[in-house]
Amino acid sequence: APLHAIGVGFTASSYVRGAADDPLLRARLEARTGGIPVALTTEAAVLALRALDVNRVALIDPPWFAPNLIALGSEYFAAQGCEVVFAAAAALPSEQRAINPGQLFEWTRQNVPSSAEAVFIGGSGFRAVGVIAALEEDLGIPVLTANQVLLWQLLRLAKTHAPVNGYGRLFDLDLPASCRHLD
Repeated sequence: APLHAIGVGFTASSYVRGAADDPLLRARLEARTGGIPVALTTEAAVLALRALDVNRVALIDPPWFAPNLIALGSEYFAAQGCEVVFAAAAALPSEQRAINPGQLFEWTRQNVPSSAEAVFIGGSGFRAVGVIAALEEDLGIPVLTANQVLLWQLLRLAKTHAPVNGYGRLFDLDLPASCRHLD
């Protein structure tokens, strides 16, 4: 099948390289793809926040993210004009397979401050997709995950608008008008 878009699923690498490098990395990769658009996870998260018209975000990272990496994540989103109202690694088991959605749900609902307009759960290896709908209902705000935002942007880049149910209100939205140059 022909490729319509390519995704790079690494939250941490964008945190380390910084927000200014994501467009440069995307441009380098797209120069090698023969014009196939490339989406990067953390850049997709920022696009999703813009599409949702929210600014104050709570960042939840996997338990295996070190404090310095979490600080870099806060810097990344701040450099994109977001107000980070909370940033922490979820206090859950460090073994990926040992985390169940119920644990992540409870930890998130207990720790996200009421000042947050959205939640971003980073880490492509963090099994978080199963909590999106329940957290959105419980918290009353959009909940984004690394894999969800990447899939959303990839579908938009591929001009595919098939319904995606149960993975958050994000899938009802298009890319923001100010970011259409990415599609």
